[in-house]
Amino acid sequence: MNIMEKDQVLTTGDAMDYLKISKPTFLKYVHLGRIKAIKAGKGWRVLLSELNRFLKGEDN
Repeated sequence: MNIMEKDQVLTTGDAMDYLKISKPTFLKYVHLGRIKAIKAGKGWRVLLSELNRFLKGEDN
């Protein structure tokens, strides 16, 4: 994997903006396992590729 192929790590706010959804909806998807994210402090971190996978409707 070269530098151009590196995945971006997004914060909760960045992910909500990217998906154009509210925080409760984002958290619901995370807790249901539809979006894979990692808890980091008081927020969550999620990969941009994971959000793209979610938007395409692909299974985990």
